[in-house]
Amino acid sequence: MLNMFNHYKSKILRSKKLIRFRSGWVVLSALLCVSPLLAAQDQQGQAPASQPPPQSPQSNDNGKPKQDVPDEAGGPTDNVGPYAIPKKKTDEAPPPPPVAPKKADDIPDYSLKVNVPLVNVDVLVTTKDGQFVPGLKQENFRILEDGVAQNVSHFTVSKAPITAVLLVEFASTNYVFLRDALQASYAFARTLTKDDWVAVSYYDMQPHILVDFTQDKAAVYGALNQLRIPGFAETNLFDALYDTLDRLDRVEGKKYVILITTGIDTFSKLTLDKITKKIKDTKDVTIFPISVGWILREMYESRGRAAPHGMGIPVGQMDYLQADNEMRTFAAMTGGRAYFPRFQAEYGEDFEAIGNDIRHQYTISYSPTNTKLDGTYRKLKVQVVAPDGGPLQVKDQKGKNVKVDVVARDGYTAKHSVD
Repeated sequence: MLNMFNHYKSKILRSKKLIRFRSGWVVLSALLCVSPLLAAQDQQGQAPASQPPPQSPQSNDNGKPKQDVPDEAGGPTDNVGPYAIPKKKTDEAPPPPPVAPKKADDIPDYSLKVNVPLVNVDVLVTTKDGQFVPGLKQENFRILEDGVAQNVSHFTVSKAPITAVLLVEFASTNYVFLRDALQASYAFARTLTKDDWVAVSYYDMQPHILVDFTQDKAAVYGALNQLRIPGFAETNLFDALYDTLDRLDRVEGKKYVILITTGIDTFSKLTLDKITKKIKDTKDVTIFPISVGWILREMYESRGRAAPHGMGIPVGQMDYLQADNEMRTFAAMTGGRAYFPRFQAEYGEDFEAIGNDIRHQYTISYSPTNTKLDGTYRKLKVQVVAPDGGPLQVKDQKGKNVKVDVVARDGYTAKHSVD
């Protein structure tokens, strides 16, 4: 019994020691965890000795903190800050008011503004075989506006370099069309001189500018070399021509559009009426269309069919005939000529003719008798006559009389009073 009592007594003593050890360890752990927090709070509560204690901001009458007045410049005064606004100079005196002119007592105060429009017309005079007729004078030209004779006031012979846009149809239509379009484009590039300015664009679903106006013939060849794989089958001619004319409005002087195309328009947003109106309203732009694909077209027409144009796009013979008439209309409206080469060898000859047409033009100017600024379209007709008013006689090298062709734009759109 005594042994059992001693056994329980020793066990109780060991338990008390263990409880004291664990309690001491818990207290020590708590002290170790709390001491860093107390030290951190103590450091935060003490302000650095090098910095003064913060001052409370001043308050205005409403009790809100009063903000500092910004500098005169309205921005930072040193190099720190997102931007720096220059200071305004307040010491400079304002400019003196303009001195009003003296008024006479017997003369009323009024202003007079005179707007006299001047119409410029480029005229090409050639023989039936395309030879330029030189040596014409101002008295050899007679111009009619809406049937009324006009007085020619200025007369010059144009020999200036050309400023032209080469607009090429390049779409996934037919291999023959693509080949002819590229060959015609290269043929035009070979006729350029060092002083000519040319931009190159092509169109399928929309127009694409390959190179802007440049005098570097190598840049023109490099732009044409990019035309290798067409992307779309659509040939939106009206949209591309409208975009080209709209861009040329910003270019001063005479401009030319060398349009290499089949003439087929597939899915343009613009209609024929809208592009026709745009051409009528455009000034100082002459269009020279070059039709491509005639070899393929004649081969299919001999079989009673129309040449396929694109992937699944229905095109008939009437569509090609309508396209040819549209090209002739665009050229006639702007004073150019449309070309329809049947063979590849004709491309070089046609572009030589276009170059001669552009570089050998007569420019006549007149002030119209109809001075109304109503924005109407007025028809023009240019005649070449002898100095005595009779028909002009032109003879060839063999002394035979030859017929003379006169090419000029069909009309122009007068200015509107709000322009």
